[in-house]
Amino acid sequence: GFKVLGVDVKPQIVETINRGEIHIVEPDLHSLVRSAVDSNQLSASIKPAPADVFVIAVPTPFQSDKTPDLSYVFEATEAIAPFVQAGNLIILESTSPVGTTERIAEILAQKRPELVSDGAVELYVAHCPERVLPGKIIQELVGNDRIVGGINAESTQKAAQFYRLFVHGAVIETNSKTAELTKLVENSFRDTNIAFANELSMLCSEIDVDVWELIQLANRHPRVDILRPGPGVGGHCLAVDPWFIASAFPEKSRLIRTAREINEYKPQWVVEQVCEFAGKFKKPTIGCLGLAYKPNIDDLRESPALEVTRDLINKLPQADVIACEPHIQAAEGITLTSLEETLQRADIIVALVAHRRFKTIARTRLDGKILVDSCGMFR
Repeated sequence: GFKVLGVDVKPQIVETINRGEIHIVEPDLHSLVRSAVDSNQLSASIKPAPADVFVIAVPTPFQSDKTPDLSYVFEATEAIAPFVQAGNLIILESTSPVGTTERIAEILAQKRPELVSDGAVELYVAHCPERVLPGKIIQELVGNDRIVGGINAESTQKAAQFYRLFVHGAVIETNSKTAELTKLVENSFRDTNIAFANELSMLCSEIDVDVWELIQLANRHPRVDILRPGPGVGGHCLAVDPWFIASAFPEKSRLIRTAREINEYKPQWVVEQVCEFAGKFKKPTIGCLGLAYKPNIDDLRESPALEVTRDLINKLPQADVIACEPHIQAAEGITLTSLEETLQRADIIVALVAHRRFKTIARTRLDGKILVDSCGMFR
């Protein structure tokens, strides 16, 4: 029942939303957007406007030195500053280093000194990190538990009241620093677990052991839960968030840093395997299955599959590297082909993303081809 204004700096995204359409692949999202736009409850703009609640959900990538780039967060904060009024609720959902939410309050106090009373800004400011999985956003946005942490107790309570209006999961209250670190820890744990699986996959390759069977057997222990190996780790969270901890506490996060280094090396290891097979051909055709960072979505952010494909193009100039990614129309510098053409032409098949569409491939279609299965799609 809320009336919502979506703000984005890209005019094409704003225009798309205002037509009742969407610009990403996400199940069930299109019908919800269409309904919200048709009922005049949702509109989009390139500029903010006055509101009761402001939600900042912008990218927080890392820079070349692995330190976080918070420029988008601070630019968004400055963009809403002229429109906030005393008593408004400002929520940061972007995954951020510890202390970022307090920094937002400081920026708003600097930009709007008339809202400062007794040294504190007369706004409610809180952090509530998103915890949704692409491909299941609609269900998880309301079904997952949410962590809410304000810069003070009043901000925490105000933000918690807001989320309880539409979240069916538990809304758990804490402070802003704990909320910020909770999200980083969640993703660092998963990244470390995947690094263990990826390290096992490289080890098993050396001794001719099926890593998928190994993990399946080990997971039969009631207190063991090893995740699946792959060509690396991608996306806007797992591949980024651990660096927010490691860069801030380099001497106290050695395990987190090592896990990240293992996962960042894994695409290179996959490329090395493919190059070894490619050396058996004069001019091989290499077919890469998948470019997204995870199955059944179109998101290429920090994608190890994309990294592998581009690295193969650069390292094997004598090869014809093609790729099939059913969820996108184009990728700069990469020749996209249909699944049928990829299977027909390729001498070497590199399975990178276990898209649902690829799982229908009959094993007979791979006869006579070299298969490098980095994600266990064809076990």
